[in-house]
Amino acid sequence: MPENKNIYLLNNQYYCNMSINFAPRSDLSKYSIGLIVIVPILIYISISSVSFYESIPAGKTIPQDIVARPGVAIPMLAGFISGIAAFFCGIIGITRKKDYSILVVLSTMMGFFVLLFTLAEILFPH
Repeated sequence: MPENKNIYLLNNQYYCNMSINFAPRSDLSKYSIGLIVIVPILIYISISSVSFYESIPAGKTIPQDIVARPGVAIPMLAGFISGIAAFFCGIIGITRKKDYSILVVLSTMMGFFVLLFTLAEILFPH
């Protein structure tokens, strides 16, 4: 007999009694969902402030762009950092806290896509 209380034997087959919730249970998972909700808000703020900086050209590097157009660069960077932090909070919540809620899995996947996009922008600049 397995020592895990979530696994039981019925008709010579082992079954797992694992529940999947919609809402998160742990604090890290709640942080992950909160951070991923902030991402589109910050990106919207950044995109909507582009019209204020029409006459100012974009910087060639991120620090130059922060100095030249802070209303565009700072919310965009905060959005990307928030998405990456949501990914890592979600991964820790899933692996260490065993929080398998649907919202945590979705926010972790979205955070992974933000991380993937950021890495692609760094590795393959255009």
